[in-house]
Amino acid sequence: MDPLNDRLFDSTFLMSEERATSPLLIFFKDARQVFKLDELGLEIALIAFPAALALTADPIASLVDTAFIGQIGPVELAAVGVSIAVFNQVSRIAIFPLVSVTTSFVAEEDATCKMANEELECGEHEGPLSVNSEMKELIPQNDPERTVSNSSSCSDKSTCIIPGRERKHIPPASSALVIGGILGLLQALILISGAIPILNFMGVKPDSPMLTPACQYLTLRSLGAPAVLLSLAMQGVFRGFKDTKTPLYATVAGDATNIILDPIFMFVFHLGVSGAAIAHVISQYLIALILLWRLLREVDVLPPSIKDLQFSRFLKNGFLLLARVIAVTFCVTLAASMAARHGSIPMAAFQICLQIWLATSLLADGLAVAGQAILASAFARRDHSKATAAASRVLQWGVILGLVLCVILGIGLQYASRLFTKDADVLQLIHIGIPFVALTQPINALAFVFDGINFGASDFAYSAYSMVLVAIVSILCLVVLSSSHGFIGIWIALTIYMSLRMFAGFWRIGTARGPWTFLRSV
Repeated sequence: MDPLNDRLFDSTFLMSEERATSPLLIFFKDARQVFKLDELGLEIALIAFPAALALTADPIASLVDTAFIGQIGPVELAAVGVSIAVFNQVSRIAIFPLVSVTTSFVAEEDATCKMANEELECGEHEGPLSVNSEMKELIPQNDPERTVSNSSSCSDKSTCIIPGRERKHIPPASSALVIGGILGLLQALILISGAIPILNFMGVKPDSPMLTPACQYLTLRSLGAPAVLLSLAMQGVFRGFKDTKTPLYATVAGDATNIILDPIFMFVFHLGVSGAAIAHVISQYLIALILLWRLLREVDVLPPSIKDLQFSRFLKNGFLLLARVIAVTFCVTLAASMAARHGSIPMAAFQICLQIWLATSLLADGLAVAGQAILASAFARRDHSKATAAASRVLQWGVILGLVLCVILGIGLQYASRLFTKDADVLQLIHIGIPFVALTQPINALAFVFDGINFGASDFAYSAYSMVLVAIVSILCLVVLSSSHGFIGIWIALTIYMSLRMFAGFWRIGTARGPWTFLRSV
């Protein structure tokens, strides 16, 4: 062989070997094209942008609630802050597993059904078992139950497009609605019957002036729990179809109603914090009705039999994510509880900072939704090239988004904090929290995007186990730093918490483990 060809062969071999053993390069893949709106960029943008707007709409509505209630007084503001923290964290225990599992399962089901339909349309008939065997090969092999379920579903007569009808039948959609309705009713009963003990656990003492308004707000807002769970389940279905515009329109309509009704109930009817809760409940039922109306036009939600509901798939992966969400919930709830134990002033400041922190960080969750839907479809098709490209692109966009939010919040909050309260003591603590809220935005963005990537790859087990470890470390930091440094200590601990979440995502992909083992041979 020619010496020049030998050197070229050796160079090519070494480069390919380096790529095969350097999965970390995925984070820099096509970095120069990060702003390019090619086919992948447009697909991400069309999913992420409406999803981000929908995700931030509810926190923005909560910010409006906070702004209105802040005009009543710091005690009411702190009371509502505790109640919102309780409701959101308890809701998240049910919502997060439900929405995440629904999105991934619907996306996989939709992708595999489309593959089967495309094969039939092209006339590629390789035998009665060809579609089933192909589906078994396409689904990750670390979940046999999921493999069997998905491989059989697309060949089943009740799945996908029903001949002669326009509506789809997607088993995960039906399962999500049933589970969402049941969980919503249970949540309402638990929060209404246990409002006072839960608030006491959160640091609101029996003789605290916060107890009465907090109990009123939490009890009334809990009446909207069934609507919240059902609407989020339906959002998961639409996300699986890569349709994030429908949830956006419904959410905007509901939250606009909330904003309009807030001052009417609070100040015209003199209902105070109860008026804010009633307005929020009405808005949630409006969102649920709009989504249900749209869903019934596209999906046949009544399954032919109970067996088609696939409850076992939901329960298996749902319990994994439940453990994860409990860990996340405990960290954030403990932080709010620590702030409440320092008094109404620190709690009011913490509530405002936390709402801003979460509202802006959820913009990155739009990228997470896009990553999850695209990756779930790509993994179902065994399209590793697209999975890699999509993961790297959403991560790069996450970094850029985080840096932009960091600058905007660092400058804007210096002036915008007075929109939420006029209390001088609360404002002083808010200004202390601003650097933490602003500087953690890139960290938060990457942490949320990694969540979507893991869910899209159906890496639910790692997501659960890693989060439990992160929570253990973060809880210890919260207890120690809150006692020693007060309000600042709480935010230092939350920064550590989000940094560990981000690192867990880097570790999984960077070491090419789990569903990412194919990166070693790319």
